Amino acid sequence: MTEERDTISEKVEEIYRTESRRILATLIRLLGDFDLAEEALQNAFAAAVSSWPRDGLPENPRAWLVSVGRFKAVDVLRRRARFDAVQSELAKMLETTTEQGVEAPSLEDDRLRLIFVCCHPALPPDAQIALTLREVCGLTTEEIARAYLTTATTVAQRIVRAKSKIRDAKIPYEVPFSSELAERLEMVLHVIYLIFNEGYSASSGDKLTRGELTQEAIRLTRLLIELLPQPDSEATGLLALMLLHESRSATRMSAQGEVVLLEQQDRSQWNREQIAEGVGLVRKALAARNVGPYTLQAAIAALHAEAPNSNATAWNEIVGFYDLLQKIEPSAVVELNRAVAVAMRDGDAEGLRLIDELFAKGELKSYSFAHAGRAELCRRLGKNGEARKSYERALELMEQEPERRFIQQRLQGLGDKGS
Repeated sequence: MTEERDTISEKVEEIYRTESRRILATLIRLLGDFDLAEEALQNAFAAAVSSWPRDGLPENPRAWLVSVGRFKAVDVLRRRARFDAVQSELAKMLETTTEQGVEAPSLEDDRLRLIFVCCHPALPPDAQIALTLREVCGLTTEEIARAYLTTATTVAQRIVRAKSKIRDAKIPYEVPFSSELAERLEMVLHVIYLIFNEGYSASSGDKLTRGELTQEAIRLTRLLIELLPQPDSEATGLLALMLLHESRSATRMSAQGEVVLLEQQDRSQWNREQIAEGVGLVRKALAARNVGPYTLQAAIAALHAEAPNSNATAWNEIVGFYDLLQKIEPSAVVELNRAVAVAMRDGDAEGLRLIDELFAKGELKSYSFAHAGRAELCRRLGKNGEARKSYERALELMEQEPERRFIQQRLQGLGDKGS
């Protein structure tokens, strides 16, 4: 019996990890209030922890949690109704709502609706991103703050203001009509890209990846492409980019949970079906008149995916794509990635020179991967003292445990400090 309870408890944790944000999205649709929905979500999972070990796992756990969450919200509103007549009316309205809305099949699913609400143009861009990462991805304010080099207090304030704006402006919980889709598409693609990135390389914690987020980002992009009134090359490019990166997911960590670099990955284990689909989408997106940043990144990923090994990779073409990317969407991170590609094409010394130029401009000083990249080139060039300093700085900035262990192993491999 104890074993069965433990199994159900593990199942509750798994459902929370993989489904809680989708359940929250449905509760927000049903309740029309972010904070009430979040409280209802926590209450529903608390009820599951209490009742499932006794009564067994329900046939449809997600529907059970949504239904219980809705009833818990009604109870909350009833308690508040003693002091506020408006809450009483809300409780009555929710009580009369049928179960039909809980699992209603719809092309525009609740999580996609939630993204469009979070990315409404009435909200400032920084608030759109913070709200999406918090509500759709489930990142904490501290994690978001670290990613955007700001404070948790600032992030929390942005989220609170955004929720207030959604409530006060009565922003509808819906995917916009086709006439409005195009003007809002850029930000929606951006936040889906951020969701994928958090799944592909978690900003902190014990795991390198969060597979539920990468899979959800891919699913949402497919859904978005279906909704668009006409094909969009950047939506196609983004889907290609995610599929090509995801094709390598099984080989990015060893069986012991350690980081495996791209050049050391077993390419025979890459998902050829995803690569074929991704490469086909890249060709389709590149044929469009206006090629955007997601398409260019996808083209780079395709060159990696099609190469039999690191040495045979078309590094000259990759550098060329980074040159184009830097023209249309300049950033220090693009320059860093270009420098790494140049190192593979022209030698480590040239790559190191470009990275040092970036640091000299004051860019990327707080970006752990820039210091780690510099350290790798120094190590290859036999500059162990400089490599050590860069690895140590990367370690100070790194929040993710697998990456931290990798850097610590590299430091140990350098030998004594005097070497």
